[in-house]
Amino acid sequence: MILHKGEILFRQGDEGTYLYQIKSGLFKVMRLHENGNMVLFNILYPGETVPHHSLISPKEIHGTAIALMRSEVEVIPAKTWYRELQEDPKKPLEIAEMLQDKFRFMQERLDHLTVGTPAERMELLSKWLDQHAHGVPLTEYLTQEEIGQLIGVRRETVNRLLRGHGHDKS
Repeated sequence: MILHKGEILFRQGDEGTYLYQIKSGLFKVMRLHENGNMVLFNILYPGETVPHHSLISPKEIHGTAIALMRSEVEVIPAKTWYRELQEDPKKPLEIAEMLQDKFRFMQERLDHLTVGTPAERMELLSKWLDQHAHGVPLTEYLTQEEIGQLIGVRRETVNRLLRGHGHDKS
């Protein structure tokens, strides 16, 4: 399945009828909280099978995944996934390795958040995303608010950082 920038892969609250393997592209995962706050809490990238919290057992979808660019995804019926999990003795190790990779990614992202200055955090985020964005500038697919959420600063700080690097795009 091909999704284009802005198209939704899954929505917060969906039952989880499918799992998805990201073949190419990037997705942001947004969560709407009861108080109305919308928070970007994850970036999905090629090689991942999602939702992560449903790799072993089904659970309602935790956020809405939105394509940041043209992306290709393999749609896997959850019933097929869970049947293979029971029948294929190699499948649990495959899932454990996927979760390990995601934990390592999260550890790397947490390390990035504890680096000194906001400029250093912005640089680390840009370098990581460049691996998957194929030259598309960060500001073409994330808002300043979203960049701020990913590096732990306010939108105004992101704006100042972008102006300082000649990337002023609001």
